[in-house]
Amino acid sequence: MPVSPTPEFQPEFPYRIAFDAACAIVDAVAGERRLGTQPLALSRAHGHVLAQDVVASMPQPPFDNSAMDGFALRHADLVDGETTLRLVGEQFAGPAGGLAVEAGECLRITTGAPLPPGADTVVMKENVSIEGERIRVRIAPRPGQHVRRAGEDTRAGDRLLCAGDVLSPSRIALAASQGLAQLEVARRPTVAVFATGDELVEPGMALQPGQIYNSNREQLMGLLRAEGLEPVAFPTLPDDPARITSALRHAGEAFDLVVTCGGVSAGEKDHLPALLQARGRVRLWKVMMKPGMPVLLAEGDTLGPALFLCLPGNPVSVLATWLALGRRLVDGMQGRGPRPARRARLAAAWTKNHERLEFLRGRWTLDADGISRVEPNPADGSHRMQAAADSDVLIVLEAGARDYAEGDVVGIVPY
Repeated sequence: MPVSPTPEFQPEFPYRIAFDAACAIVDAVAGERRLGTQPLALSRAHGHVLAQDVVASMPQPPFDNSAMDGFALRHADLVDGETTLRLVGEQFAGPAGGLAVEAGECLRITTGAPLPPGADTVVMKENVSIEGERIRVRIAPRPGQHVRRAGEDTRAGDRLLCAGDVLSPSRIALAASQGLAQLEVARRPTVAVFATGDELVEPGMALQPGQIYNSNREQLMGLLRAEGLEPVAFPTLPDDPARITSALRHAGEAFDLVVTCGGVSAGEKDHLPALLQARGRVRLWKVMMKPGMPVLLAEGDTLGPALFLCLPGNPVSVLATWLALGRRLVDGMQGRGPRPARRARLAAAWTKNHERLEFLRGRWTLDADGISRVEPNPADGSHRMQAAADSDVLIVLEAGARDYAEGDVVGIVPY
């Protein structure tokens, strides 16, 4: 039977806790369950979390080279007005040709080509007239102009990437510029997804009176895939303790993380809290947040080595608890660095009349002056999926009742 939150109920785990306290527990649990690492080829490492710092073994650029198509020369040879120089050869991007520039000479050069010995400046070809085997410099460059110096981007020994960085295309390119063919990355967690409830019917099937379509599975699968994960969806579970136990044990033995939707509050059909107290170790249950208060985090013990993250059944609660706590959990399991905090000004006043921290749906925009603003959606019920679909961020309203004025700065969590 589910545990009823009576005054006599005094659990041995954190219960009805503040959101900040829940975040601290999630971080601690994720740290205890840090996943291993694996080498991946650069082509497969995009979006993964880097597991080891990357230190430059060579400077970039590795040699002085031209930033323009033009002519390499000695700046000391230039005089006031136009200067004529003897053209002695050419150097294209690629292997150095072994030519040097002496006094009164120049060398045709292309972008990226190594600067020949003796030269210290490049003049753009548009500023030169070619006269047979000589050139006339019509507009003199500054000393050292259009030359990329060796090591001006990075030097050998510089730390280029940090463990915990998410590998973006530009970070992958930076690693490739050092000649690295693979990187050590955090292993991504394997995730099983369950929705529970006798009322749920799969989309495409006929509804009977009292039934609703299962929207949580596709929402949660999409949220997980957006993090680069490859979740596995299990069939919907009925409100039957024996079948729930069997399914969770099967998934708990095979996956790093099991995420469920529904059956986690204190109703007669909410079997998960009692089941996980009896067969696992509950790390937290109920967080003072809206929506999503009944969220539960547990370790499996007799249900296998997996972590169990049990989300409420209302679809907006699934969205909010995953973005606020679930994503934090998988980030920590991979050692990912903190996500950037984002803030915006409220585009309309809002009254918050309860004590819990709230994640309100809203639409994020930039006004004509480039100011970040967010428009709250008035449909704030945890069952109002239209409001979630019309929005692109969660607005973070801090704990405590208060009136927010238009223009007040609030935190936002992009979907």
